Amino acid sequence: MKNEEADLLARTKLFARRIIRLYISLAKTDNVAQVLGKQVLRSGTSIGANYREANRARSKAEFIAKMGECLKEADETLYWLELLLDEQIVPAKKLQPLVEESDELVAIFVTIVKKSRV
Repeated sequence: MKNEEADLLARTKLFARRIIRLYISLAKTDNVAQVLGKQVLRSGTSIGANYREANRARSKAEFIAKMGECLKEADETLYWLELLLDEQIVPAKKLQPLVEESDELVAIFVTIVKKSRV
């Protein structure tokens, strides 16, 4: 396995763990926080799972499709994080590092998908 692949495997797993901790910290009595939290939990933890599957792809087409799923989930996670910010459910100072990481993951997956299609 290439170093870049191992780094991204670890990075997406760490991101998922950070998302889990965010979800755990949300107020259990705030219905909006729980709905948005479950959405970000689902999308944020699926990025790494899809990336692992992509690395086991049996064909280039399957790899590109799975990387597309990684991109989709990373972008969706960014959306839910933005809503948590917009609704002031989580302070910007606490959420900004996750927003930045999600944005970086989107950029990485866009690049991988584009380069893989060549």
